[in-house]
Amino acid sequence: MKTTKLERRLSRARRHHARARASERIRLVIFKSNKAIYAQLVDDSQGKILASSSNLKGTSGIEGAKLVGKEIAEKAIKLKIDVISFDRNGYPYHGQIQALADSARESGLKF
Repeated sequence: MKTTKLERRLSRARRHHARARASERIRLVIFKSNKAIYAQLVDDSQGKILASSSNLKGTSGIEGAKLVGKEIAEKAIKLKIDVISFDRNGYPYHGQIQALADSARESGLKF
């Protein structure tokens, strides 16, 4: 049976999610749709979402991703979280994902 690109990406994402959960750090989870990019801070030990951010009603593309990264980093620092585990959800690390991560790092988060 031949696997599709999506199946390979999701399989890899499941493996990385398991590794991130085992690290006992707060996860910064990224989801990207055709219209927007979303970021959430997830505490796996409690099973709760601590903070979230998106660019649904703002700018899109790389500029929107930079704003989301800055906003989620500010929310994390307000919650006294400075070290996180970056979960890119199987997306390649370039473009919007990279812009979001770099913006979060510049705003004070450590991955």
